[in-house]
Amino acid sequence: MLACVAPRLADLLRRAVPLLPAPPEEIRIRQDRPLQLIYAGGDAFVTPDGRLTADPARAMRPDADDLQRTFQLMAKGSVYAWEEEVRGGFLTLEGGHRVGLCGRAVTEGGRIRTLKQVASLNIRIAREVPGAADGLLPHLVRGGRFLSTLLISPPQAGKTTLLRDLVRQLSTGVPRLGLRGLKVGLVDERSEVAGCVRGVPQRDVGPRTDVLDGCPKAEGLMLMIRALSPQVVAVDEIGRPEDAVAVMEALHAGVAVLATAHGWNLADVRRRPALAELLKVGAFERAVILGRSRGPGTVEAVIDPAREVVA
Repeated sequence: MLACVAPRLADLLRRAVPLLPAPPEEIRIRQDRPLQLIYAGGDAFVTPDGRLTADPARAMRPDADDLQRTFQLMAKGSVYAWEEEVRGGFLTLEGGHRVGLCGRAVTEGGRIRTLKQVASLNIRIAREVPGAADGLLPHLVRGGRFLSTLLISPPQAGKTTLLRDLVRQLSTGVPRLGLRGLKVGLVDERSEVAGCVRGVPQRDVGPRTDVLDGCPKAEGLMLMIRALSPQVVAVDEIGRPEDAVAVMEALHAGVAVLATAHGWNLADVRRRPALAELLKVGAFERAVILGRSRGPGTVEAVIDPAREVVA
């Protein structure tokens, strides 16, 4: 991944990252502001000699050339080829790492047409954790059948990592639970789960998984149901009314749903009308509450939403 970072920044990062107390989750590169590393439980700045410091005044500050070189490396020298991704505010690198972009937005008709003068890059480091869902899956399977599930998680609590491993295991099959491999349709609007590059998944999402990359969630779910006959559809971060309609269409077609939503608990999610309606009609047989009490990906509770009891 550091091959896509300007050489002088990459050199500093190679020296600084091993000094962190935990693996890095994000690399923040901002023009004329401190170079920052974020890890589980904290953050640190990088000094001009590749050390770590808590004092931003002592940190190395990338300049415009560093940002431009890094952006060009990430876009493989052709920003125009990535125009659609740039319009969405991110690039996905080989390996599934996602880069958030900030700069000057160029708008047209009230919509973002592109970003220029990119002055901030947030590299979110993708990691596969095979087996992350091992302890959770027995609560989501009954009689060899996967129960439609909503993962509820605050930001940076490991929901994407857990979602990816659930998709992988459902697609592969889990003999110990009597679960045969299922056809999974993954709608990956922001390329975070499968980490597709030019449509090809960079992450292991299982042998029976079809990935629709870069497609709006509601439209993607409907396409999956119509064209690919999945047994399970998976989607990250639902919450809009059209998402709820698509989820119900999947359920009416006999397709199980695995979805995520931002929130701290069930009460938090129920404040969002579209999600509240899904829970009210029993769309999800399990709700999984994630947190960071024991690190990212901690399963705080598994709930049967219909009965408001721990499953």
